[in-house]
Amino acid sequence: MVFSVDSADAQTEISFEVSFSEPQAHYADVKMNISGIKTDSIDIKMPVWAPGSYLVREFSKNVEQFSVSAGQQTVPFRKVNKNTWRISTASSKKIEVSYKVYAFEVSVRTSFVDDSHAFLSPTGTFMYVEGLLQRPATVVIRPYEGWKKVSTGLELVKGKPFTYYASDFDVLFDSPIEVGNQDIFEFTAAGVKHEVAMYGGGNYDKAKLSADMTKIIEAETAIFKHMPNKRYVFIVHNFQSGGGGLEHLNSTVLGASRDAYATDKGYKDFMSLVAHEYFHLWNVKRLRPQALGPFDYSNENYTTDLWISEGFTAYYDNLMLRRTQLYTPENYLNVLCADIETVTNQPGAGVQPVAESSFDAWIKYYRPNENSKNTGISYYNKGAVLGMVLDLEIINATKGAKGLDDVLKAMYDEYYLKQKRGFSSEEFKAMAEKIGGISLDNFYRDYVHKALPINFNLHLDHAGLALIDDNAGSVKPSLGLVAAIKEGRLTVSSVVRGGTAWNDGISVNDEIIAVNGNRIVDAVALDKLISSKQVGEKVTILLSRDGLVRTLAVALKKENKAKFRIEASKDASAQQFAVRKKWLNL
Repeated sequence: MVFSVDSADAQTEISFEVSFSEPQAHYADVKMNISGIKTDSIDIKMPVWAPGSYLVREFSKNVEQFSVSAGQQTVPFRKVNKNTWRISTASSKKIEVSYKVYAFEVSVRTSFVDDSHAFLSPTGTFMYVEGLLQRPATVVIRPYEGWKKVSTGLELVKGKPFTYYASDFDVLFDSPIEVGNQDIFEFTAAGVKHEVAMYGGGNYDKAKLSADMTKIIEAETAIFKHMPNKRYVFIVHNFQSGGGGLEHLNSTVLGASRDAYATDKGYKDFMSLVAHEYFHLWNVKRLRPQALGPFDYSNENYTTDLWISEGFTAYYDNLMLRRTQLYTPENYLNVLCADIETVTNQPGAGVQPVAESSFDAWIKYYRPNENSKNTGISYYNKGAVLGMVLDLEIINATKGAKGLDDVLKAMYDEYYLKQKRGFSSEEFKAMAEKIGGISLDNFYRDYVHKALPINFNLHLDHAGLALIDDNAGSVKPSLGLVAAIKEGRLTVSSVVRGGTAWNDGISVNDEIIAVNGNRIVDAVALDKLISSKQVGEKVTILLSRDGLVRTLAVALKKENKAKFRIEASKDASAQQFAVRKKWLNL
């Protein structure tokens, strides 16, 4: 009989102990104690993915030396599928499950252990009893010799050092843990204590970070007018070259470059990452699509609305830097132009609708290949510019009285605070229409469910702004490919849909040897030679494919890459200026 919710004793207790006997070899030692068992067998499972990162990562691949005991007795078990162990408990009502986790993948979503620190990504560290995700758990951390600190969003058990409490496994799985000698500083923002745990050193200024992070936190809190936490933790991993972030219930994990804080771009990029992950405190962790909670930790959790949960968050991250004066209006519009270029210049934006991009995140976004940019678009990038479009439409329709802020707050109040559930796509659309007093049928039809090009100037004109393509009159020829030196050879890594290489048969992994009889030694030489030609001119490419030399005659097509800037109209109407003022916080 498998342990289930119906047969579970309400007094079942689950606790963990994590230690590090071999950190230099990248291992964490985990003990899971389960008591109060009243069934003949239970299933223990390891999650296969980490919420916020939509890819099945098969965390059980890192588990080894799995064993079960009851006192001095060995308890029989068998593995029944990739992430499930079935334990015979007919004569054992209290057991200890022991296993080791290999942790040597540097990212914000995977565990990493070495002799300097341990980062525990909980879904890749802790197992659960099937049917008992709602049970509380305690976690005791046994730091390695010389390690003195633990940083986590979990609640510390009073009077018990390094002992933490999770009210259920959703909380446990949403609470990463940093163990070591991280540099910790604290500040209060929006009435809440915030801890920043810095691992890896860096040229950061604690006072400056505290001040600017406070501005961002309070600006975001002002949108929702509700702070769901009593405490928040930033775990920051500073590497030679780092980046990325992952949101959690009352914490986040950020990757950063340790020497970038002193540069203006590096600092602003980090603050944008802070703004992005903190905005998730509301958008996705609480205001969420129906599919994203309660989670199924053994399978994909599909939604077509990641363009809202991730894309709108990507829109707000840079907008928050504008609202807190970290960006000037000109800075912000330049960053926005880069976002628009990313979408406009990607052929896949005209192939894959953003709703489909959201749904297919599990098989496409985290598994890009050489053709990904031709066939798809990121729900981050497309969602961000759609956030801008929707914001402008609502601000204009309400004459500056309302904006996307009001939609998100209304959705948060209704579905998180009041109904305590996720929203459907239809419910989000209906709320946006209600707040804006407009129909979004065309917006959803053309921009969400189809892959039609966005008419940016139609929407920017509401604010008396115009998007100008400085490359519009360019007649620069292009091969429509990306090539770089690989093992001493100039090798094609990607081709652009509809470009010269795509149309005339140059393929990924081809080695470019010569053009019109001229030896090509690197990508710079290739670009220089092609740039000297004319659009429509035919050139002869000598290449090697799978060890066989061949010649291709290709007709050069025009490079089709936009380079945008945004200009303000000199004769904007009063309403256009009011929209601009509201949008850009002038």
